Amino acid sequence: MKRILSVMMILILMCTFAACGEKTDVKEEASAEDTETAQTEAEDTEESEKVLVVYFSATGTTKSVAEKIAKVTDADLYEIKPADPYTEDDLNWHDDSSRTSLEQNDPSVRPEIKGNGIDPGDYDVIYVGYPIWWGEEPRIMDTFAESYDFGDTVMIPFCTSSSSGIGKSGRNLEDAAGSGNWKDGKRFGAGATEDEVRSWIESL
Repeated sequence: MKRILSVMMILILMCTFAACGEKTDVKEEASAEDTETAQTEAEDTEESEKVLVVYFSATGTTKSVAEKIAKVTDADLYEIKPADPYTEDDLNWHDDSSRTSLEQNDPSVRPEIKGNGIDPGDYDVIYVGYPIWWGEEPRIMDTFAESYDFGDTVMIPFCTSSSSGIGKSGRNLEDAAGSGNWKDGKRFGAGATEDEVRSWIESL
């Protein structure tokens, strides 16, 4: 009889340990699944961020930087094209009567933009690029800024110039837009490299 009872006790203990082991395995599997799910969600969040690079470039300098930003951020590109293209004479800043001189001396001027626009709501981040003319953004950039409701989209200005800094141009665009979450911008020279662009983006 004692022998039978001893066998039964051993069987009961074995079943108990087996059940505990199964529960531990289930918990470990559940924990692993939770971790994997969290990682997947984090990756999906990063991948879902949509970026756009908008730029106006009269001579190709700003375009070069814009393309580098788009490459680094895997962004879409949108070029702001004037309905009336700028000629070499228009860009002569030594001539007080040139088109750009007259435009920059009149803050109310709004050159027309050619073609279809963008839908800011499609993007989480928009980089906005332009050259510096007479210490400020070209008036066509004010046309762009006033044309949209940027909502809460993060707006990051950048400019190109041989000597002038970005100055108050970013603030001017923010004021003109009246929407968007505008960040401090950066000036790039004509020879800006992809490494320079990447370093700036990673610092944001």
